[in-house]
Amino acid sequence: MAPGSTPASSPARPRKARGEGQWALGHREPLNPNERIKKDDNPLNVRARIENIYAHNGFASIDPQDLRGRFRWWGLYTQRKAGIDGGRTAVLEPHELEDEYFMLRVRVDGGALNLAQLRVIAEISREFGRDSADITDRQNIQLHWIRVEDVPEIWRRLEAVGLETTEACGDCPRVVLGSPVAGVSADEVLDGTPAIDEILKRYIGDPRYSNLPRKFKSQISWLADGPYETNDISFVGVVHPQHGPGFDLWIGGGLSTNPRLAERLGVWVPIEEIPDVWEGVIGIFRDYGYRRLRHRARLKFLLADWGVAKFREILEKEYLGRALVDGPAPELPAKPIDHIGVHKQIDGRNYVGAAPVVGRSSGTQLAQLADVAEAHGSDRVRLTAYQKLLVLDVADDQVESLITGMRGIGLEARPSSWRRGTMACTGIEYCKLAIVETKARGEELVARLEERLKEFDAEISIHINGCPNACARTQVADIGLKGQLVMNAHGEQVEGFQVHLGGGLGMAQGQTSGFGRKLRGLKTTAEELPAYVERVARHYLAGRSSTDETFANWVLRADEELLK
Repeated sequence: MAPGSTPASSPARPRKARGEGQWALGHREPLNPNERIKKDDNPLNVRARIENIYAHNGFASIDPQDLRGRFRWWGLYTQRKAGIDGGRTAVLEPHELEDEYFMLRVRVDGGALNLAQLRVIAEISREFGRDSADITDRQNIQLHWIRVEDVPEIWRRLEAVGLETTEACGDCPRVVLGSPVAGVSADEVLDGTPAIDEILKRYIGDPRYSNLPRKFKSQISWLADGPYETNDISFVGVVHPQHGPGFDLWIGGGLSTNPRLAERLGVWVPIEEIPDVWEGVIGIFRDYGYRRLRHRARLKFLLADWGVAKFREILEKEYLGRALVDGPAPELPAKPIDHIGVHKQIDGRNYVGAAPVVGRSSGTQLAQLADVAEAHGSDRVRLTAYQKLLVLDVADDQVESLITGMRGIGLEARPSSWRRGTMACTGIEYCKLAIVETKARGEELVARLEERLKEFDAEISIHINGCPNACARTQVADIGLKGQLVMNAHGEQVEGFQVHLGGGLGMAQGQTSGFGRKLRGLKTTAEELPAYVERVARHYLAGRSSTDETFANWVLRADEELLK
């Protein structure tokens, strides 16, 4: 090197891309706290500690990693301590937010209950849960005020009638949604229930699939009567021109703070192959799913990065060992299906769908429903993914009496459009993530709208959520309400909602899936919510092009001033 010259700089080494925590690529470190809990002990093992230690020694004896982590795999979440306002939700530590009571989620896969099961849930609610019972939009029933000391006895009673709480929560395969009229609908070509049953038998509680990156939501239904575009995996009925009836496969849906609708994989799956294909998809999620960052750990993020073609290739080559059959898209019904009212079954009897208000029920009401159903010749009740319930197998001459009997216990088979279309998540009453009240607000809203807009002749869905996590599917409602703190006219911070308008799913012919309009700064206080909804509804009635124009279509073309 000549005197005074400088050495040439060595080329910079390319930075190695940080792993996303994908097991299949060898990325197992570092672990976030949730992954550490699962690695330290399979969460399914916590049942033995609940039965043998915690139920005897009480709440104070529970290991924090079990309490705030592994308990979920058995359907248990600590509930919110009463009196803590929404402004403190994101400020307090978990132990400061939680009460010494639990929410217990009972799996009702496919929404199917017989009366013996319904009565046991009602009995548990009244004896152990202060008469609490909520019908969720995942076809579950949630109980509250449960003490850890009572959990083993509750499990004994549930399991004696074929119910369970196994993997009702947690990073695992949760309840499998199904059509509430599977096996009885006159419009159904192929009943998906055997596939649901086989998945439950093979995989629920299986340690091979009890440690996923995050939750895994499924749906299997011939009819498009559930939110199939919002699940990690959905099978929707379709007739193949050569192979006949089967199911169309949808992958990668999910809402929360980064909403994404599922996509068709473009394959036709015969019913007997659904469990194997389901296992292949959940295997991909387990092995390739992102575990480094919790907020990117859902299957929808992997699908967004891979695309449908790569996902299908990996599924076929690495997990199934064979090619899948290309298939057509399903044919949607002429109108959305919600099963409310009286409908003919394929056997000539009837099913009757009724609406509680925003899914709020009680052990007392469920026990009364069992009595009413039995008195009218039915032994079967179904829950829907819209917080509604059905009584099956009702003879023609029993229908009107049944409707009257249900009305007498607070269940309406001929509800207003407001009661029919309004859902609400658990909210601040019990949920540690919530910022605002939801159930009581929903009940108040429905009552106000029924009083002020009695003759309303259109359908508007209203989904009320207590936080941004979208458990009530806010982004795909006509009016989606995301709970947050807002400023009122006096400059005070109060409970309120950010408003989403005109969202929806592809539930019928001509419907376009999407998240609607989110106008900048469009918020309402909880107190002003009924007046806001009434105002927008009246603008819609005055401005729609015809009685056939849906609220969602009107929202897309309406002037912003009409939406405020």
